[in-house]
Amino acid sequence: MRYYAGLDVSLEETAICVVNEEGVIVQESRAASDPEALAAALEATGLALERVGLEACSLAAWLHDGLSEAGVAAVCIETRQANAAMKTMPNKTDRNDARALAQIMRTGWFRAVHVKRRECRMLRSLLVARRTVLNEMRSVENVVRAILREAGVKLGTPARAKFAATVRERAGEDAGVMAMVAPLLKVLAVMIEQLAALTKQALNAAREDAVCRRLMTAPGVGPITALAFRATIDDPRRFRRSRDVGAHLGLTPSRYQSGEMDRQGRISRCGDELARTALYEAAHSLLTRSRKWSGLRAWGMQVARRRGMARARVAVARKLAIVLHRMWRDGTAFRFGAEPAAA
Repeated sequence: MRYYAGLDVSLEETAICVVNEEGVIVQESRAASDPEALAAALEATGLALERVGLEACSLAAWLHDGLSEAGVAAVCIETRQANAAMKTMPNKTDRNDARALAQIMRTGWFRAVHVKRRECRMLRSLLVARRTVLNEMRSVENVVRAILREAGVKLGTPARAKFAATVRERAGEDAGVMAMVAPLLKVLAVMIEQLAALTKQALNAAREDAVCRRLMTAPGVGPITALAFRATIDDPRRFRRSRDVGAHLGLTPSRYQSGEMDRQGRISRCGDELARTALYEAAHSLLTRSRKWSGLRAWGMQVARRRGMARARVAVARKLAIVLHRMWRDGTAFRFGAEPAAA
């Protein structure tokens, strides 16, 4: 008899359900959301488990690594598929969710999620921390602008390094406004300092990584884009074709087909938003700032003339993802190609 288990993970406790190959519930229990505790609870069942499934979540990678090291056949499954199965339960409880996951493991109706190595997870966490500080800085700057507008002061678009000086110069005579703005400028100064520290860590990480250095040979691709792509893909061999990377990052059009209806929509925006945004920014830089001729830029400019710059940026971002993956797989630098002779 074969047995399968489902784990519904929460922050403190995990619900465990074990079913046999006929779908009959054999055992149910709870354990702390810790790899050692879960491995001990599964071993205590005394059953040889074919598969143990858990839904992708913030703790999933850590638990998956720990369970795998303990010899458990752990599988991390896609959230959307897990939710579709869980919705068949009339009541939403941790116990019912664990039962649904166990049945998914039994039937094999799941898509296993690639669990990235800890190194790549840490690199992505660094980029998320940097982006969070950057976004909060923009929020503080917008609040300062709003306060100044209430007093009739238009700040314009000063560079970030000159933002505080410009605010003091234009609103310094209004004591009431400066009393509100001064604390925000102090917060902004601290955030600028910490953003520089996080950026330095990211630049050092990209500089020390051979893959990132190779990816940065592509025009428009800087350290942040290379690091985001490196952290997201983790292992290039998990994609059979380079063109699959574009779909994985949500840069291909969505499609709705039913009967005689067949509609193609905007890009799906599935996958990692951090890497997708980085590639979009790299495509923008390639099309608007790069001065060296390349076949990729020439192709992108042709798309821009036919369909507009907005669509060209998305198209180049998708093509760039394919090119970067192929560079990584082949261990080659970017090939700019030969510029056609002038007529």
